[in-house]
Amino acid sequence: VKLNPGYTLTEELQNKIKKTLREKASPRHVPALIVAVPDIPYTLNMKKVESAVTNIVNGRPVTNRDALANPECLDYYERILTQLQK
Repeated sequence: VKLNPGYTLTEELQNKIKKTLREKASPRHVPALIVAVPDIPYTLNMKKVESAVTNIVNGRPVTNRDALANPECLDYYERILTQLQK
């Protein structure tokens, strides 16, 4: 989750996110882990690139870094990989 400046990811906020997803989507959409991140990868057209983070988590290379507006944000996901894999 990318938080607005001045906010922190508290347990209360995590529970609110989970509850909202459970009610508005379905229980299977509730993530096992919610992590505050500094940035989310976007294409040059400002579309979110979830597959890049999925590749990092699954040990696959990210081959489309040139198509990202902010490829440096992937370095953060690589650094917290062990936490993401728990």
